[in-house]
Amino acid sequence: MLRPEISSTSPSAPAVSPSSGETRSPQGPRYNFGLQETPQSRPSVQVVSASTPPGTSGAAGDRSSSSSSLPCPAPNSRPAQGSYFGNKRAYAENTVASNFTFGASSSSARDTNYPQTLKTPLSTGNPQRSGYKSWTPQVGYSASSSSAISAHSPSVIVAVVEGRGLARGEIGMASIDLKNPQIILSQFADNTTYAKVSINNSRKCAWHFKLYFEIKTSFQNVNFTTIQRKYFNETKGLEYIEQLCIAEFSTVLMEVQSKYYCLAAVAALLKYVEFIQNSVYAPKSLKICFQGSEQTAMIDSSSAQNLELLINNQDCRNNHTLFGVLNYTKTPGGSRRLRSNILEPLVDIETINMRLDCVQELLQDEELFFGLQSVISRFLDTEQLLSVLVQIPKQDTVNAAESKITNLIYLKHTLELVDPLKIAMKNCNTPLLRAYYGSLEDKRFGIILEKIKTVINDDARYMKGCLNMRTQKCYAVRSNINEFLDIARRTYTEIVDDIAGMISQLGEKYSLPLRTSFSSARGFFIQMTTDCIALPTDQLPSEFIKISKVKNSYSFTSADLIKMNERCQESLREIYHMTYMIVCKLLSEIYEHIHCLYKLSDTVSMLDMLLSFAHACTLSDYVRPEFTDTLAIKQGWHPILEKISAEKPIANNTYITEGSNFLIITGPNMSGKSTYLKQIALCQIMAQIGSYVPAEYSSFRIAKQIFTRISTDDDIETNSSTFMKEMKEIAYILHNANDKSLILIDELGRGTNTEEGIGICYAVCEYLLSLKAFTLFATHFLELCHIDALYPNVENMHFEVQHVKNTSRNKEAILYTYKLSKGLTEEKNYGLKAAEVSSLPPSIVLDAKEITTQITRQILQNQRSTPEMERQRAVYHLATRLVQTARNSQLDPDSLRIYLSNLKKKYKEDFPRTEQVPEKTEE
Repeated sequence: MLRPEISSTSPSAPAVSPSSGETRSPQGPRYNFGLQETPQSRPSVQVVSASTPPGTSGAAGDRSSSSSSLPCPAPNSRPAQGSYFGNKRAYAENTVASNFTFGASSSSARDTNYPQTLKTPLSTGNPQRSGYKSWTPQVGYSASSSSAISAHSPSVIVAVVEGRGLARGEIGMASIDLKNPQIILSQFADNTTYAKVSINNSRKCAWHFKLYFEIKTSFQNVNFTTIQRKYFNETKGLEYIEQLCIAEFSTVLMEVQSKYYCLAAVAALLKYVEFIQNSVYAPKSLKICFQGSEQTAMIDSSSAQNLELLINNQDCRNNHTLFGVLNYTKTPGGSRRLRSNILEPLVDIETINMRLDCVQELLQDEELFFGLQSVISRFLDTEQLLSVLVQIPKQDTVNAAESKITNLIYLKHTLELVDPLKIAMKNCNTPLLRAYYGSLEDKRFGIILEKIKTVINDDARYMKGCLNMRTQKCYAVRSNINEFLDIARRTYTEIVDDIAGMISQLGEKYSLPLRTSFSSARGFFIQMTTDCIALPTDQLPSEFIKISKVKNSYSFTSADLIKMNERCQESLREIYHMTYMIVCKLLSEIYEHIHCLYKLSDTVSMLDMLLSFAHACTLSDYVRPEFTDTLAIKQGWHPILEKISAEKPIANNTYITEGSNFLIITGPNMSGKSTYLKQIALCQIMAQIGSYVPAEYSSFRIAKQIFTRISTDDDIETNSSTFMKEMKEIAYILHNANDKSLILIDELGRGTNTEEGIGICYAVCEYLLSLKAFTLFATHFLELCHIDALYPNVENMHFEVQHVKNTSRNKEAILYTYKLSKGLTEEKNYGLKAAEVSSLPPSIVLDAKEITTQITRQILQNQRSTPEMERQRAVYHLATRLVQTARNSQLDPDSLRIYLSNLKKKYKEDFPRTEQVPEKTEE
């Protein structure tokens, strides 16, 4: 998942008195909860922020403001007493909530009683927002809508709060996925660049609401909605957690009771969800956990785009991405977990190795693999099911009733899969799989299922097809529980039989092969296929209306059938209403045991992802990675390129250590530099999420940040040229990189002239060389290759090419080998050679060659290393190899002795034998 973003208040937000004793007023300025409408085809992000009417300033402006004009009841808010965070509480006035969507927005069915327009005072109260419109909230579903949540509907809502004054940079977050009833809290200290929360924070803001600006510029598809500041109340947030958190996760109270900012954020988040969903969560029904910012690696959005982690840059519809390579999941929950893991890889080696152990066992035990895959594929979206079950609608409507009945059947279907899943996992050995097997031993699964079966028929189950599911819902409750329900169902059955009989009679009357069909939109209707059927004058009888034809199939109805459909719907509403009453009573008994379903959803999604990793390994020769202080890949290849190309990509070796942590890569255009850089990053991510990697052998150092500077496109939306975009991206890297980063830079400085480009590259290289970060720097500036004379931790690598004779044109052509070798490239003027084989006029090419030759003569000869530098370099490399051996070697004494002997021979070979520097013996 993308990292939640944070925004400060709008430009008109008041200053806040720094008095530590100040309490928040329960009254505040008017704000609206309306969502801004977005195009249906683009992802939507909604940000809810606070603002103040003009003419007010400071804390007094807050106190003098009028009360809320929300269409939902105001909470019982009171001034916060005391402070959980010392003086910082007085500065937490920058408030925002965000609604993140990872798919195209789609409007959903809404309750007819739902407010269709929302009044907002912003259009008149604030000149800066005079054009701001309010809209009916567009949410994925509500408790009164259908039970299914669209995969492309808005899903994740994030509330954030930022401290001001002395607490500047203290960030609190609370997020919830409407498809998964889990609240994630986070609070951490950040710097003014917002490196931890901003996706691309290199932009500078002239006005002081910088965080708000960061979201606006980093996420182009956001919707901003303002809410009252009083909803960001840490006391209310703590009450919410105490009321809603399930017992198994109640220890979160100990973690967050002194964290004012995330408590304030969760209070606003839950009030906002209550409004847009028109429902509240059942007591003790939510999984609430606290996550710091140090548990996963950071990948900024620009790097995610450059590496094509989720979306292909050429065609967003195809699956030629890292997600596409690894995604063989069978459930929506497994797919979501894989997606979030790719965006946020793990950094804990123990956890990664536990996952790798599981993948290894799945690959070795074929029965376990296929048994688990068979059961997992039958699970529905458990997280979504939980989300709907724990919500209590504020209004009892037909849609709400139908939704609850459907989801109770889904719950029964899900619980009936627990035993088959346990049987499939019975013989697993790895600790993680055994732990998940142990979670399935929870007796509450059986308790819930038994309670359901006392009310619900044993044969009520999930079925495909709207008519099948309608039948299941009608007859879900056992007979003799409610006499009136039994009568209503008999009436419904009679009506359905009458419809079938009437259509049969119509077929006999007109001698036509009519059959009964059903759709959720039209109800029952008549269908007829005209194969070898000759209609008189090609006309249907006048009794039939609403005729439509698709190829050789007719669909139509009649006035009598429409009336019978209405009677059927009335009967159905009665059945749903009475069934809903029984289901609600049943659910009230189930709620105290429903907590075990959180463990089940976690188990299913994790097993699904691990099975997906194992499946991907069976389709290619992947290898299990190791984790040391060295990045070493033997014969590794690009996983996405392998999926695209008919032949296996050319494999290359990679070796980066603390002693040689900076690789400069050169080679002609199209020789494979950019592909190689992406390959390293993709392999690193695959290793850190617990997957095998495409190589013969691989060892990785854990990367806590992965930075790339690869793209060469202009950015029209921020009015940035290619060069300006380069500078923004490289500035972001320089501000946030540390010793545990993996940095990939491709052809920096090509957006400006050669002299400036070389100067910028050289300065950037020197800065990065001061870090212990693993850096791969691809360039066409061959002058940079000589920096190794000054810095022994620099290694030069190049991609080889071969020159072949083109017999047809009687010219020499370049054959790309895509093989990486040591040293700098010996190719000169390869740009001219590429131009020569293109359609550029020969006269232009000749003229360019002459000019290039003249310029080359004027350039000073490249720096050459002195023997003393070579001696120091050899000593440095020997020392780093010895340190690395001491840290990581698992060789037996005899093998270690042979290795050290070979190391000594190599050192002597590298040692310069010149008269100026006499050879020294080994110490």
